[in-house]
Amino acid sequence: MTPPTAFPERDLFLDALRLLVIVLVVAQHWSLPVLSFSAASDTLSMGSVLNAEGGFAVTWIVQVMPLIFFVGGAVNVLSRRASAAKGTTASEWLAKRLRRLAWPVIPLAAAWIPAAYLLDAAGVPEQPLRVGTEAAGIVLWFLAVYVLVVVATPVLVRAEDRFGWAVPAALLAGAAVVDTVRFATGADALGYANIAFVWLGLHQLGFRYSAGAIGRRGAAAMAAGGFGAAVALAAFGPYSPNMTGVFAVEASNAGPPTLVLAGLGVGQIGLAVLLRDRIAGWVAHPAPARVLHWIGPRLMTVYLWHMAPLSLVAGVLVLGLGMHTPAPLSGAWAVWCLVGAALVLPLLCTVVGWAVRFEEPPRALRGDPGTARILGAAALTGGGLLVLTTGGLGTGPVPLLGALAVCAGMLATLPSVRVPSPAPVG
Repeated sequence: MTPPTAFPERDLFLDALRLLVIVLVVAQHWSLPVLSFSAASDTLSMGSVLNAEGGFAVTWIVQVMPLIFFVGGAVNVLSRRASAAKGTTASEWLAKRLRRLAWPVIPLAAAWIPAAYLLDAAGVPEQPLRVGTEAAGIVLWFLAVYVLVVVATPVLVRAEDRFGWAVPAALLAGAAVVDTVRFATGADALGYANIAFVWLGLHQLGFRYSAGAIGRRGAAAMAAGGFGAAVALAAFGPYSPNMTGVFAVEASNAGPPTLVLAGLGVGQIGLAVLLRDRIAGWVAHPAPARVLHWIGPRLMTVYLWHMAPLSLVAGVLVLGLGMHTPAPLSGAWAVWCLVGAALVLPLLCTVVGWAVRFEEPPRALRGDPGTARILGAAALTGGGLLVLTTGGLGTGPVPLLGALAVCAGMLATLPSVRVPSPAPVG
């Protein structure tokens, strides 16, 4: 029996959180890098505001990716329950979600990779070009992880129905075990197991929200406990004080995710749910509602394509005009951020207005591929996205291989073609 959900499928609160996350992601990708260019050596130096004294404090504000996994959990459980009620198989649901997730990456790669070759042929210095194309690929880490989240959703929905709060508790306890063993043994690579435990644990809290299981007292406990645990662990444990590693040199709690990041996420979710009625009430007003109505269907496009106008503006200012990022966290740096935003915003709107056509997969990508094929499609797609994340969207064989793997993953979501047996003779 499918339990009833507490909130409607179109939840303005979730829409507002999604918008907040994307705005902060775009803002930090402009404001956090510290850029300077040496014409003598054709070298672009890139540091981070986070490496400045006290810069770590900024990360506790701008690290909001836990909220997008929470929102994803609430949306995914509602979507899966609705599709199951219509008789849609888990493999067909997965195919639809995977296509919707990965298809927009194909035109993105088809634009960036040839552009990198053209800029290289036009004489743009190789090192700055590589920095820009690698930065463009960084945003795809989220999609690579989200493939895992989507594939796990049908199983975790059944676990939610049976075990409720025990599921996120077990996942976050798993993150604690991973960190304990990692720091006790020095096996830092083990920390990447928390890509599953931390992100799936926060995603599962979205399931709990959609079931109406997070009341005001529970949200208050989550806010106090989550923020308190994150601060205590960061202050007294073997953790970095940085909550995001955007262009930073030193380690952070995001790569790989740690129990500190999980604590911050639990606190953010609790605080957000406490403010749910105020947030939903504000975005229901005519002006915010119109903005949300326009930008909501375009947020994936904004996320994927925002590095293009950012790179263009940075290239003109830093490479073309010889400017550099002012001293981090200074008044001049604040002016730099505001001027950059004023230059980037109209370009971003133009790019998004053109690229939004690629949000929806083509009609040819449809049908139920079955369990085996959809798992293979997820492996190809996730692997391709990971290659593009680490290798960037520039020249050379690695970006091309990553893009081809994503394309192959999309084709694998199609049902297998069965050749009819020849009719008997006679």
